[in-house]
Amino acid sequence: MRRYAIPTMIAAGALALAGCTAGTGGGGDGGGGGEEEAAAVEEVGILVPADPGGGWDQTGRAMSNVLVGEELVSAAPVTNEGGAGGTVGLASFANERDPYSLMVTGLVMVGAVETNASATRIEDTTPIARLTDEPLVVVVPAESPYDSLEDLVDDIAENGQDVVVTGGSAGGADHILAGLLLTEAGLDSDEIIEKLNYVPNAGGGEAVTMLLGGNADAGISGVAEFAEFVEDGSMRALGVSSEEPAALLPDTPTLVDEGYDVVLTNWRGVLAPGGITDAEAQALTDLMTEMHDSGEWAAVLEENGWTDAFLVGEEFDDFIEENVTSVSDTLKSIGLVG
Repeated sequence: MRRYAIPTMIAAGALALAGCTAGTGGGGDGGGGGEEEAAAVEEVGILVPADPGGGWDQTGRAMSNVLVGEELVSAAPVTNEGGAGGTVGLASFANERDPYSLMVTGLVMVGAVETNASATRIEDTTPIARLTDEPLVVVVPAESPYDSLEDLVDDIAENGQDVVVTGGSAGGADHILAGLLLTEAGLDSDEIIEKLNYVPNAGGGEAVTMLLGGNADAGISGVAEFAEFVEDGSMRALGVSSEEPAALLPDTPTLVDEGYDVVLTNWRGVLAPGGITDAEAQALTDLMTEMHDSGEWAAVLEENGWTDAFLVGEEFDDFIEENVTSVSDTLKSIGLVG
């Protein structure tokens, strides 16, 4: 069987951008590439390009709490602007004039840019830091007739559109994972398009509502978004997408254990507006490094079951560039983009 481990990277670069209403920053006019020393970051606005309740929202609010709690900034207001896998927020971010603004991003946005043919791309921003990595989990309602992942995948292959699968945005990590599972089951790209009834959501809370309300047969999302519902018995977990069992769901088998040679984890990080100076970008990088090194951030990682995947500088730039290429190729191979 084939293994699909999408390396978590997105395209880099600092082309010119300017944009979003994420909040107030600490100064600077975002002027293009100068060598002057940037003003200290006193405040930083955080744009979450998704509705409340999902992994990006959890990440943005955790960042805000740690940055203020550790007194790294005086304020870090969070703004939600969901839609289209983060590309609505990305387009808004293109108008941001405050260089000390951050937008949460990740694998979901990489895919959504491709599936939505977004005019604004991640390459138009300034990469700052990759923060976390999280496995996905496939869940079903507690009363579901599916006792195993194989039961679910086989039913989709046989009955197609009658089986509703919900998760995050179209073309995002959850959608990709659904496609890869069907590929492993022997379906080609045309069959996946025909049979996969995937209902996307702008935030994790909507997927939970669909599942608990009986409006979806299965759900895919980050482990942290569904773990509490698995623990309270309202959902059952059929498999996690990491190589090893997830810390928050240690009794749930991996997809590989269930016979599907698929490994896919969902990275999250932050971007700054394009066109900011090198000094401003470095000030934000230093701020994220201080946050990452704090005790409060370590506690956040443990509480949410997030893997520490910290990466900055040229390594993060290269990671982004590679991720854009690999995700685009994967989306084409499983029929999610032409």
